[in-house]
Amino acid sequence: MAVLPEVLHVLDETLNLAGRSAGFDADTALLGALPELDSMAVVSLIAGLEQHFGIVLPDDELDGSVFASVGALSDFVERQLQHQA
Repeated sequence: MAVLPEVLHVLDETLNLAGRSAGFDADTALLGALPELDSMAVVSLIAGLEQHFGIVLPDDELDGSVFASVGALSDFVERQLQHQA
């Protein structure tokens, strides 16, 4: 499964970006750069990713670096998919 496009889909849906995520790539900054991604949206995004991928994102591994960029978030999700497979 290609994780990056799926993460972009969840970002778009969760943050109501109306398709803007189509212009994002792995280097696109998120936290601090995307106004829609505030603290409440992070919680919704975590829930959306967990539901979409059928995984649990461990609280003790979630920090700001996970949400620094699209690539960092996708890499984190991919690692969790591998660990929980």
